[in-house]
Amino acid sequence: MLSENLLAGYFLSCKIVVYKENETTKIGMPKPTTLISMMNHEELKNLAGDIEKRLISCIDECR
Repeated sequence: MLSENLLAGYFLSCKIVVYKENETTKIGMPKPTTLISMMNHEELKNLAGDIEKRLISCIDECR
């Protein structure tokens, strides 16, 4: 992302939150596509979509 636009660094790194609620472990994150959409840059939106899919896949593997 940074090679496309240095300002994308403001939206990196992707935060992952892990917490326990009512004896259940929860994992969540802000969606990279939502964060990067503030830049109005189509290529970055595509990259953010790919990153988002990968992160969701990792979170799903933890179930």
